[in-house]
Amino acid sequence: MPEFFNAIAPDAAFAALKSRLADLRGGDGAIAADAETVAVADAIGRVAAADVLSPEDLPSFTRSTMDGYSVRARDTFGATEGLPAYLDVVGEAPMGQAASVQVGAGQAAVAYTGGPLAQNADAVVQVERTQPLGDGAIEVLRAVAPGENAVQVGEDVRKGDAATRRGAMLRAQDIGALAALGATSVSVMRRPRVGIVSTGDELVPPDAVPAAGQVRDINTYTIAALTAQAGGVPVVMGIIPDDFDAQRQAAAQALSECDMLVFSAGSSVSSRDMTAAVIDSLGPPGVFVHGIAVKPGKPTIVGIAQGKPCIGLPGNPVSAMVVFDLVARPAIYLLAGAARAPRPPTAQATLTRDIASAAGREDYIPVALREDEGGALTAEPLFGKSNLIFTLARADGIVKIPMDAGGIYAGEAVDVRLFAQ
Repeated sequence: MPEFFNAIAPDAAFAALKSRLADLRGGDGAIAADAETVAVADAIGRVAAADVLSPEDLPSFTRSTMDGYSVRARDTFGATEGLPAYLDVVGEAPMGQAASVQVGAGQAAVAYTGGPLAQNADAVVQVERTQPLGDGAIEVLRAVAPGENAVQVGEDVRKGDAATRRGAMLRAQDIGALAALGATSVSVMRRPRVGIVSTGDELVPPDAVPAAGQVRDINTYTIAALTAQAGGVPVVMGIIPDDFDAQRQAAAQALSECDMLVFSAGSSVSSRDMTAAVIDSLGPPGVFVHGIAVKPGKPTIVGIAQGKPCIGLPGNPVSAMVVFDLVARPAIYLLAGAARAPRPPTAQATLTRDIASAAGREDYIPVALREDEGGALTAEPLFGKSNLIFTLARADGIVKIPMDAGGIYAGEAVDVRLFAQ
């Protein structure tokens, strides 16, 4: 059986894809000039297609950060519990309207959290730092500095400042920021369409009862779910038999309809593995990576045809999911115009068992997280073959063993790359 081409690191495989796409497209590799306008409320997880500049200062008025009294700070200087400052309360600055009350020397006005300061006031005394007197006056028990307990005009964002930048992934806080500026819609990049071709004579749909030698199709559904999690639109081409012409036809249709092609299975080098030949037949440059230095997932293919990324994943479900996360996921974000793929969440835990590894490749081991009696996280390795999907179904994340490491010992702290919920 022929050998793989020289295996390279997963990061290098993606870097090669990114560089070639940029060269072919004369830009950053994103879907060229494909933007759409969506409601801000529906923009979570989308990529901003243009800078959004603030049309105004926020806040537009000086606001109190707590309940208390608007004051001129200089009228409180030197105040202590033993020698308080005495101020006359001349009114209040109500919520939801411009303050009409004005404070002068030796005066204060009631202030509310989020509400305006009285005219001429430059600070707020926290209500807990005051003592009411019976004649409509207060004792101030602690001095405040100018600007204390108040948010100034434009302190949040200035007119003309960027509220969000092109290429930014819009998070919940970004949605809130846009709403604060009065934006009801936003221009975002179109979601990349990802064609998914699952190959294999042994595959049957999930609703079928497998005969001897057959298995239900797993990868179509896991790859489609991972695509959606990464912000792509999965386009399922169905189960394709181990036939070159059938696979080429399905792949050509996927490329004509989609921005990226993902093959499941067929990436190895047996007589039934045709993915590399199919990709090469679709147009130059074809395959430029065949084999990455990772376990599980060595038989991985990366190529470009018709200016679109083509990725061949191993057929084993664990391998397919690991490689998708390392290569296909960042490619989807690249196509969407994201400045960078968001880092998956991680958790630090203590490893409960030794993990052996061979130098010269990256190993990814599924782990289950548990809390010990003291509430600290532990990571239990889940060893299993790469064709066993429940190895991942029982896991909370994976632990990476770097290329230059010979393994990790029980008791060591590890960073667990958590699976998306």
